[in-house]
Amino acid sequence: MKAKITEPQFRIGFMLVTTLFFMWGLSYGLVDVLNKHFQEALHITKAQSGLIQAAYFGAYFVVALPAGLFINKKGYKAGIILGLSLYAIGALLFVPAANAMTFGFFLLALFVLALGLGCLETAANPYSSALGDPSTAEQRLNLSQSFNGLGQFFGPLIGGLFFFNEASKQGDTGLGAVTYTYVGIAVIVVILIALFAKTKLPDLRENEAKLDAENAKTNSASLWSHSEFKFGVLTQLVYVAAQVGVGAFFINLVVETWPESSSQTGAYFLSIAMLAFLIGRFVSTGIMSKVSASTLLMIYAIINTILCLIILSGMQYISVIAAISVFFFMSIMFPTIFAMGVKNLGSKTKIGSSFMIMAIVGGAIMPFFMGKIADHFGTHNAYILPLVCFIVVIFYALSYRKMTAKHIVE
Repeated sequence: MKAKITEPQFRIGFMLVTTLFFMWGLSYGLVDVLNKHFQEALHITKAQSGLIQAAYFGAYFVVALPAGLFINKKGYKAGIILGLSLYAIGALLFVPAANAMTFGFFLLALFVLALGLGCLETAANPYSSALGDPSTAEQRLNLSQSFNGLGQFFGPLIGGLFFFNEASKQGDTGLGAVTYTYVGIAVIVVILIALFAKTKLPDLRENEAKLDAENAKTNSASLWSHSEFKFGVLTQLVYVAAQVGVGAFFINLVVETWPESSSQTGAYFLSIAMLAFLIGRFVSTGIMSKVSASTLLMIYAIINTILCLIILSGMQYISVIAAISVFFFMSIMFPTIFAMGVKNLGSKTKIGSSFMIMAIVGGAIMPFFMGKIADHFGTHNAYILPLVCFIVVIFYALSYRKMTAKHIVE
């Protein structure tokens, strides 16, 4: 008998896996706060603070393919436990990093932590989809992704409440609050490791192998013969660069263009921006029932291009409001580009998905260059780079139907 999500084994497994989405969303929400906090606590430039994202998202590039191979061999559960273990180790490395007060040590901690998150994303996205009836796979993944957005919302709130608050009250670096926060995260992650280790989870590798064999009969084309995939990977890289860059210097933008604001105020505004991102995901998913994914992607990319032009003006108040709005219209871009890129790959979907995860490396590249511009010409002018990225997204959405026509005919 075919297992369904209503069966206890699948339901418990789905609930546990969904907690992972919240945990890496929380981590991502804290990273943008760390960017600004380390500028003040460790006296580094904006360009140097961009190395935080370089370490964080560079880890995704390094771990994506190895994680995929490990999961194929050992199973989803082993991949999740490996990811959580690296997550906990990275979080605990914040303790010696804070004692040493060395920026490089913090980068190492973030790199190890993000290696774990890369494993979790590689395992949890497909596993969440597979835990139940295939006809409702998209609904399960969207539900799990909503908890990711919730984690991103709480991250800046926690950072704003503790990181900057301690520094302003005590006149110190505030690194103690950073340490306590990540130790707390490590404790939660260790509890999750114990729960996953003790819980019997479905091993779906055999079913997936059969499905891959069936798909291979209907799709023998080379992975790189799919133009929508090749340019999808490039577009994903460019889009993630834009998303990470927009968030990395958001607090700086608030401090510079919202009168009488502080870094703590900026962190709270960032939390509002993340809430806009979460709302955008729910609203846009509903719109997709009426408008095609490629059309909506194009419309949202055009709107974000215009919003970046407004940010470039450097107008007080207006630039911050425009930046918050950008988050709303970025909400569906990553999953939409991902789905469009791998849609026609058949038996090559897994390897194609790994390349899509590797494209997250775009987030490692952008902040350094935005930081360079921000250091010399002001943070608002750095948003010229995300603007260019959104133009690339527009062209991908416009050309998508033409690129996929070949495979539709076949």
